Amino acid sequence: MTFANIGHLGTKPGARDELVALLTRPSAELSEIGCLLYEVGVSDEQPDTVFVAELWTTAEAHQASLQLPSVRAAIAQAMPLLSGEMGGTRFEVVGSPLRS
Repeated sequence: MTFANIGHLGTKPGARDELVALLTRPSAELSEIGCLLYEVGVSDEQPDTVFVAELWTTAEAHQASLQLPSVRAAIAQAMPLLSGEMGGTRFEVVGSPLRS
């Protein structure tokens, strides 16, 4: 089954675009370890929030990605940009009308 992680990250005022740039840097490693989708978004209604939708082959692949040196470095770079407000949900995907 596919694993989904949908979340939001609060940023310090004015840091949203810097976090978006960090999160959208190309990474072949993510697809190699099992990331099927990694989408980053923003909303004018929440100017200090970044939204992330991730789809992984498994929950274990997601956990393994957190040990990659490039991901650990990106997390370290992101920390000073964050306000501490974050949330989201994780779930096992059971189906989609777009794929079999």
